[in-house]
Amino acid sequence: MRRWLIIVLVVIVLLAGGGYFAMQRGLLSRPDGAATPTAEPNGTGSSATQPTDLTASVVADARLAPVQRANLTLAVGGIVAEVVVQEGEQVTAGQLLLRLHANQQQVAVSRAQSDLQGAQARLLELTAPPRTEEVAQSQAALDAAQARYDRLAQAALPGDIAAAEAGLNASQASLAKVLEGASDQQLIAARADLANAQAVLKQAQSAYNLVKWRNDLGATPQSATLQQATNNLEAAQARLADLERGASQADIAGAGAQVRQSQAQLQTLRNAMPADMTAAQADVSAQQAQLDLLLAGPRPETVMVAEAEIAAATAALQQALVALGETELRAPFAGTVAALTIEVGEQASPTVALVQLADLTTWEIETEDLTELDVVGIVPGSVVSLNFDAIPDLKMSGTVKRIRPIGEDNRGDIVYTVVIDPAQQDARFLWNMTAVVTLDKP
Repeated sequence: MRRWLIIVLVVIVLLAGGGYFAMQRGLLSRPDGAATPTAEPNGTGSSATQPTDLTASVVADARLAPVQRANLTLAVGGIVAEVVVQEGEQVTAGQLLLRLHANQQQVAVSRAQSDLQGAQARLLELTAPPRTEEVAQSQAALDAAQARYDRLAQAALPGDIAAAEAGLNASQASLAKVLEGASDQQLIAARADLANAQAVLKQAQSAYNLVKWRNDLGATPQSATLQQATNNLEAAQARLADLERGASQADIAGAGAQVRQSQAQLQTLRNAMPADMTAAQADVSAQQAQLDLLLAGPRPETVMVAEAEIAAATAALQQALVALGETELRAPFAGTVAALTIEVGEQASPTVALVQLADLTTWEIETEDLTELDVVGIVPGSVVSLNFDAIPDLKMSGTVKRIRPIGEDNRGDIVYTVVIDPAQQDARFLWNMTAVVTLDKP
């Protein structure tokens, strides 16, 4: 309505001005019916059009708005469990505004933490050095076995037999090293683990397929479960491949031939030595192998499997923490809570703004009805005058900050938004206060 009144006033002024210039040019009749000529500057009495210096002005309605403002939403939906702020409250960046019920997400975090702790414990158990007491016990058993054997071998050919025994021990150690591998029980268990991992992955994939259409797919428990199942399958495959890997036939044949040759040499020297000496030698070999195994530590492949399990558990925990964090709405910047649109117990939707947050210390003005005809010629940096309906005593200038490039349909008119920087800030400013903007067009 204000705009129409202004247009009417402008039309009246233009009509009055047109009448005045017509009279000056002698186009209006005098009361006696004679035309009234206008005087020429050169005294000739002829009429001439005088140049005018009129500046076109555009008047537009506008509203106050904070420079920094945001409509805040949650990434997930759910029931509001707590609203910790009120409208008009000042908040800091990162401050909690509200949270949803998150029982499932908290359980997922606890489960992921437990899985990670278990994987870390397994790696520590694998990589921990043997305890001093364990090494001393194994060494003592080896020394005792060696002493028994030495007593039995004193009456034989010590030098030759000792050399042959050393050669046999060396060849047996070589063969044992070549033949070292997994037992049938270990392979069966590894294959069972792989089959179980494949079944779990298939089940997780099916659950994932049911929700893969969702926009928040990466935050769903099904996504985390699928990732964890995939990691567990890869770990199971690595364990089985490690157990199934063995030595080549050539290596085994060579080591076996060396053992047989050493055995033949030793048997030749012993001839008919007592059986208890053979048993004593076997005991020495067994105790030595036990000590070597204790000092050698875990195989690198086994450590790699344990590390992969830790990586998978860490990823699952991170995913669970992200899902839990998405049930909380926090302030992205410091400001004032201008509006709350939800209460405890209500259903929150990811597509609906729950909180309007703004910095109410710095303001700008946005026009509402500047048509496509009015906006032509207005550029950033143009100076405008501002009047505020609610604060009639406040008049100030402003500067055009920017012009929104795209227009919007407003009841048949295409209108453009011009954003204006006021020359000063006022403590009485409130969001959406109306103002009148006068812009001079070139």
